[in-house]
Amino acid sequence: MSSNQRKRLIGLVLVLFVCLGSLTTPFRSFASFPEELRLFTGQQTHLKLAVPVSAQITVNHPEILKVNGSTEHSFRVDLHHPISLESYQAGKAEMKLKLFGAIPFKTVKVNVVPDLKVVPGGQTIGVKLKSAGIMVVGHHLVAVSDEKKSSPGEEAKVLLGDLIVKMNGKPIQDVSKVAEVVKEAGEAKKPISLTIVRNHETLEIAIVPAYDIVDKAYRLGLYIRDSAAGVGTLTFYAPDQGVYGALGHVITDMDTQSPIVVGGGDIVHSNVTSISKSQNGEPGEKRAQFSRESKSIGNIEKNTQFGIFGKMGDSPDHGFSDKALPVAFAEEVKEGPAHIYTVVNGQKVEKFAIDIIHVAKQEYPQTKGMVIKITDPKLIDKTGGIVQGMSGSPIIQNGKVVGAVTHVFVNDPTSGYGCFIEWMLQDAGIMLRPSGTESNPAEERKAG
Repeated sequence: MSSNQRKRLIGLVLVLFVCLGSLTTPFRSFASFPEELRLFTGQQTHLKLAVPVSAQITVNHPEILKVNGSTEHSFRVDLHHPISLESYQAGKAEMKLKLFGAIPFKTVKVNVVPDLKVVPGGQTIGVKLKSAGIMVVGHHLVAVSDEKKSSPGEEAKVLLGDLIVKMNGKPIQDVSKVAEVVKEAGEAKKPISLTIVRNHETLEIAIVPAYDIVDKAYRLGLYIRDSAAGVGTLTFYAPDQGVYGALGHVITDMDTQSPIVVGGGDIVHSNVTSISKSQNGEPGEKRAQFSRESKSIGNIEKNTQFGIFGKMGDSPDHGFSDKALPVAFAEEVKEGPAHIYTVVNGQKVEKFAIDIIHVAKQEYPQTKGMVIKITDPKLIDKTGGIVQGMSGSPIIQNGKVVGAVTHVFVNDPTSGYGCFIEWMLQDAGIMLRPSGTESNPAEERKAG
């Protein structure tokens, strides 16, 4: 056998040993051993290596993290047995392992955050959202003469989706106030200075009102709106912080599809009157009613990619349970059985079985954290699966709030997306991560 053949054979044998070694329990345990770990105060967990060797463990802050019940900074352990971790107070700790007390093996950084429990929602809510200005949702032509029609707004290059925040330097949020400003400018033959927010930039645009000979009034040639209303589902209420989160996705203007900038608003209890069932290619919807005079149960302060958020003074009525549940970190969510809380009739929140069939690894806020499938025969019979208005329904797994329903797959209404609860909590002002942590299987549509 030549020298090259011997080298090739030795190489093949080494590759075989590596492949076989990668299938062993110790190798798999080592590969899954975390370098970073998050715990709530008072939470316990276990790390397994299953290797029959001793090691020296060093903990820099045993007052934050107790390992194997010890309050010592350094001690020996047998890695054949699981390592027990218990968090005591919020803060950061580091655990170092050295094999035989000498060989550096693993360093685990542990971030302990204050214990957090929230009351899961599921209630259908009415949403009354006030824009932070006047939304431009379309252009229209003004009959300036028998032969000519024009749109001053379009000619001034005011675009759909623009947000008018001032007229002649004065803040404006109410559509009913616009006509008076337009009339005064028109009669004085003076342009109006519009302060417009477009793509997070502020612009000044001058526009001259045109007299409509049919309506006998001055017009800007713009379709405008100052508010939006609809229904969705409450996700959680955090009693210690006095905040809530709902919907699981952003509210956009129905005509421009632009996110609505919040200028105020309220959420109220709503009543489900009927349900249009989902069918393949055609998502259904909850039909719900609420009075515009209904008592507010919370205000609206933010409208983000993960829903609406604001203050809430007391636990809302009609909940499945008033008991607050712990929340799960994103990395705790597993594929397997879970439940959602939602309303299918009246105001009664019910519990329905689902499966979490895929979990995405997310280090930064992203909307599509998990793929879920409705498995509860009762819910499928009633709704056909996920319907519009169900977005925000909390997802519960192993006694913890893990996320919220966000979208339905159009070609399979029993399936859809969910987001992780920690991203919603973050937008509500509750951080579970250190500061600064910030292929499509089917067509999907918001379930809100």
